[in-house]
Amino acid sequence: SMNQKITCWLNVVGIGENGLEGISPVARKLIESAEVLFGGARHLKMVPDAKAEKISWAKRMREAVPKILELRGRNVVVLASGDPMCYGIGTKLLRHLDLSEVGIHPALNSFSLACSRMGWSLPDVETMTIHGRPVTMLHPYLYPGAKIICLSEDASSPSNVAQLLRSRGFGPSRITVLENMGGPKEKKYQENASDWKFPEGSGLNTMAIECLPDRDPRLLSRSAGLPDSAFQHDGKLTKQEVRSMVLAKLMPFPEHLLWDVGAGCGSVAIEWMRTHPNCTAIAVERSAERIEMLRENADSLGTPMLQTVQGEAPGALSDLHQPDAVFLGGGISMETLERCWESL
Repeated sequence: SMNQKITCWLNVVGIGENGLEGISPVARKLIESAEVLFGGARHLKMVPDAKAEKISWAKRMREAVPKILELRGRNVVVLASGDPMCYGIGTKLLRHLDLSEVGIHPALNSFSLACSRMGWSLPDVETMTIHGRPVTMLHPYLYPGAKIICLSEDASSPSNVAQLLRSRGFGPSRITVLENMGGPKEKKYQENASDWKFPEGSGLNTMAIECLPDRDPRLLSRSAGLPDSAFQHDGKLTKQEVRSMVLAKLMPFPEHLLWDVGAGCGSVAIEWMRTHPNCTAIAVERSAERIEMLRENADSLGTPMLQTVQGEAPGALSDLHQPDAVFLGGGISMETLERCWESL
């Protein structure tokens, strides 16, 4: 029957750099009694004597999810690093499964570990990741005195971050690279962005960044109404005062989607996304030149995940996700207006 209790068949066990000695007795028992163990090669090596069938996943986590779902009903344990609900596989699995089917057993996440190494208070720190994302995601977080903990993509991330900080006038900022935290190979090194010269180290690293400006930093608030000079444009730009009014009326909320139709150089969509990392936007623009400017603006202002659609409204709107807000730039037909109104 429908109300039959679904039993928990999948357990996700977070493992720190100290391996199995860091996990709870409960998690250890789950691993020992698993029918199938799923994880990266590094984690599977830690459990050589487990009797389970072992399946190793590819580099990208999202490719693992369908494979795990196919095992539904068997006793499966997924080995993950750190906290599976902190930019981890737990979050992705729970998009497809009911919580009653899944048990989550976290180890410490990198943000907590980094705060303990730096003596920083976690609620007062900006936490973010550039793992699988462009380094330009960092831009909105930069202001004098900011403390940022950032999960790296790989060994090249620290020098890429140093370069980005220099380009924004934050050369004196201190970057601390924390490698293999919590394990026997843990290392820490620290240098100003302007003098950054460390060779690449471990790919498993987290950066703690203390933002310090030089004499002439490019300061850009996350509140709407950036100066017009912050954008590359060809004149087709919603001007600063109007833009701040427009954004107040659009009322951005996290997880909300904006359609910016006739986006020009993208100023409204970009400012919408800057208000919160979980604000999303789709910019629709017919001119290829403007799309190119829009992409450069999205990069330099820290919203590289902005989706762009090159095309003419209303046709270009047909396959887009339903928006929570719509902004119409210039030159909009009645037909487009009606189509946007219906979409809300």
